Parts: sequence; structure tokens; C-alpha cells
Amino acid sequence: MDHRPGNSQRIKEEAQRLGFLACGISAAAFLEEEAPRLEQWLSANYNGEMAYMANHFDMRLDPTKLVDGAKSVVTVLLNYFPSVAQKDPCAPKISKYAYGQDYHHVIKGKLRQLTEFIEAEIGVVNGRAFVDSAPVMDKAWAVRSGLGWMGKHTNIIRQREGSFFFIGELILDMELEPDRPMQDHCGTCTRCIDACPTGAIIKPYLVDGSKCISYFTIELKDAIPVEMKGQFDNWTFGCDICQDVCPWNRFAKPHTEPAFDPHSDLPDMTARDWHELTEEVFMKVFQRSAVKRAKFAGLKRNLLFLNERWP
Repeated sequence: MDHRPGNSQRIKEEAQRLGFLACGISAAAFLEEEAPRLEQWLSANYNGEMAYMANHFDMRLDPTKLVDGAKSVVTVLLNYFPSVAQKDPCAPKISKYAYGQDYHHVIKGKLRQLTEFIEAEIGVVNGRAFVDSAPVMDKAWAVRSGLGWMGKHTNIIRQREGSFFFIGELILDMELEPDRPMQDHCGTCTRCIDACPTGAIIKPYLVDGSKCISYFTIELKDAIPVEMKGQFDNWTFGCDICQDVCPWNRFAKPHTEPAFDPHSDLPDMTARDWHELTEEVFMKVFQRSAVKRAKFAGLKRNLLFLNERWP
């Protein structure tokens, strides 16, 4: 007897119980449409100094190279839209995804629990969990799994929730009933393209990563180019502009994951607090945050770059 439809539904229900916003399934097939796009993107050097983006090209496109005998990709979304924001409008800004604990650890833990459920309730499975730290094209799998459509800013969008969520995957050697992709609902809107201060969104659905504020403030290890002065709109770690202006994010609802709540001091930090930031305060406020990726020296570099905007 074929139990695939029932198994798929049980996995989705458990994912919801674990706190995921949504869960979708797709067949673990070679990403034919994405292959030429990725090759062209890399050839244009849109990855900048993110050399790792060019590594393991075949693995990014073929899940069977990551998990032997892979048959299904289970993709999950986890909401991170905060209920509180930074209060001082003059303070340097950090991306909402970095307010709380590093999402890699949070999602990996939940995916581990989901895998344990599958093995206990459905059957022995060979698989791996992925959260933005391995050669997996998570946005492509989210689209294929029917969890949303890729917006013109290349983030995944859902009609009822917007785009402020993380993506994770389980690649399994278990055959499951796949979902159907969702229709694109961006229409003629170009707000994200028009709002990007550095012109990183070259055209709909194409982003030059080497021009993105997130790239300059997180990925770039050298000095930020002088010609970028005055273009960061006070962002010091990451950037949410293209998502903040998206009409679909008027439907975003605060997350219910305590791990993503910010340190109590963060919302109240003034421009002067940021200006006078010490390594001790940095370690206290961002001890478990993704901001630690930039390290104290990197964050100070970003703050100095924005120095002229402080009162």
C-alpha cells in the first residue's frame, strides 16, 4: 500500500507543532532551470568576494550529491518578524533577522526533532538537515515546495505572511507526495527595486550581491568602498529595505519563537549608545546573535563608516 500522501501530511502537521510557519515537499530532482541562472550569476561576479558561492556547483543543483538516494526535499519556514523594533530613529540599524539568537542553531534543533519524529512514526530514513550553511539553493526548494513565490527582490513571499522568515530543509531518501508551486503575485509592482539605495536589484528577479548593503556590512572583510558613503540609510548590519517596502509585508505577524526575541537592551540603544559601543556591551547584547558573524571589529568598522550620520 502506498502511504506517501498520509506521510506527507503527518510531517507537515509535526512541523507546525514544532513552530514552523509552513512546510512543503518537493521531489529531490536536479534543478534544471536554476543551473544556467546560477552559472550566469557567478560569471557576472555578482557574488563579489563571496567565493564560497562558487564552490560545490554540482551539489547546489543536485540533492542526490548531498544525500545518497535522495527522493524528497522537505522545506520549512520559520517566522522571525519581531514584535518590537529599535526605538531611536537615528540609531544605526540591524536587520530584523539578527535581533535574537542565531537562527542556524534554532532551526537545526527543530529539524532534528522533525527527523526524530519521522524515524519514530513513519520509518527509518537517511537524510540531512540544512540551514543556509551548505550548498543548498533554499529559495529554489521553497518555490518548488509551494511555500511561496520568489519576489523581484529574490526573497520568498507568501500572501498571508509576507517574507520575514528563515528557510531550512531536510533532504531525505524517503518518497513523499510533492506539493505544487505557487503563482507569482508581484504583478507590476517595483517598490523593492525603486527603494534599493545601492541599486543592487538590477532588474526584476536579479540581484547583484556585491552591491547589496548586507554584503558590504557582513560579507565584505576589507574596507567598505568610499563611493558607498551616504548610501546605506544607516544600516550597520544587514538591510531590510526591499522587504520593508514590499506591500505583502503589511500582513507580517510577530513570531512566537522566544529564541528570536532581542536582548532587552537592544531596542532602547540610542545613536550615542551605538557610537560608544564597547566590546563588553557587544558581547552582552549580541552574545547569541548572528551579529557576531561580523565580530566586534567588523561592526565597529561599519559604525565608523556611518559616523557622519550620528548627531
